[in-house]
Amino acid sequence: MRVLLLSTSMGMGGADKQILSAALEMRRRGHEILIVSLTTLGPMGLEALRVGIRTESLEMRRGIPDPRGLARLAGLVRTWKPDVVHSHMVHANLMARVLRLFAPVPALVSTIHSIYEGGPLLMAGYRLTNGLVDRMTAVSEAAAERFVRERIVPAELVRVVPNGIDIDLFRNLPPGTRESLRKSLGLEGEFVWLAVGRFEIPKDYPNMLRAFATVLRRHSQAVLLLVGQGSLQAETEGLADELGIRGRVRFLSIRQDVPEVMSAADGYVLSSAWEGMPMVLLEAGAAGLPIVATQVGGNSEVVRAGESGFLAPPRDPGALAEAMLRLMELDERERKAMGERARDQVQAHFGLARTVERWEELYREVLSRNGFALAATLSP
Repeated sequence: MRVLLLSTSMGMGGADKQILSAALEMRRRGHEILIVSLTTLGPMGLEALRVGIRTESLEMRRGIPDPRGLARLAGLVRTWKPDVVHSHMVHANLMARVLRLFAPVPALVSTIHSIYEGGPLLMAGYRLTNGLVDRMTAVSEAAAERFVRERIVPAELVRVVPNGIDIDLFRNLPPGTRESLRKSLGLEGEFVWLAVGRFEIPKDYPNMLRAFATVLRRHSQAVLLLVGQGSLQAETEGLADELGIRGRVRFLSIRQDVPEVMSAADGYVLSSAWEGMPMVLLEAGAAGLPIVATQVGGNSEVVRAGESGFLAPPRDPGALAEAMLRLMELDERERKAMGERARDQVQAHFGLARTVERWEELYREVLSRNGFALAATLSP
């Protein structure tokens, strides 16, 4: 099949990472792939180009509707003639629906990546254009339930297809990786917490830092590693200074060796105010890390409380700190067993190959329902 993957951005977000991973797996399965980003290509878009996936940007400015972007997209569709357009995130999802009024799209599938995708105007956009999309998918049961409950998307239109990851990237590391990386980071006997993500409002890093400040009162040698960038990084660093914990928090910026960094950690922490199905939780589970996370979005579908980690209510630093302390005060054998259960859970339910298989099944179902012969959709 020819599949056009339309993204709001191709930056460093979990959705962007999922699009690139899925594109690679689809290409391996013999499909032709074109990635199109509404905005200027970020790290995931540049990586797609590096590995030889055709990737285009409509060069639209964030937050500013631009009919020229729609015209460029319609031109790409008429020229490249995809069998399927699969859009991701609210702005791309709405763009893809309008696209159908101007260019032929045999099958249109759109994916909701968060339990909260925007305010009332964007949700009204969904409600008004539901008739233009063939199928919506949501990355978690929680996201699907919220969109159906609030009558944003009709139940018959939605199917849950969870995110997936390449588990081998986190499982098959060379012997000694953990020790080598801990040494390079100057870590000896400390308990190392890790968080990977953008410094943006949904991730609620103030919640994490305040919780970690409480943790340090009982375990002064703990360390928190933060991997990522974002518009709120300077503000986050300032809060670490204000709380007096900057000496125990390491800002590592963007890393290309996240599996290795995860191997060096003892626990993973996620403090989000809202989520869909966080890729980083799947990655942490695949790395065999016990997890503490806020109970939002699909987090509880990944972390089984008391088995593979602990959950805390969102926006509650005290509760998050208690969950972190509870994990730290388990003996090492119990923590490792918890991490192994996290790995088993991810392997059983969130493998990348299975996610792509589900998308392929959905594409074929929609194409067949719309009267397009499957043989005609296969690449030579």
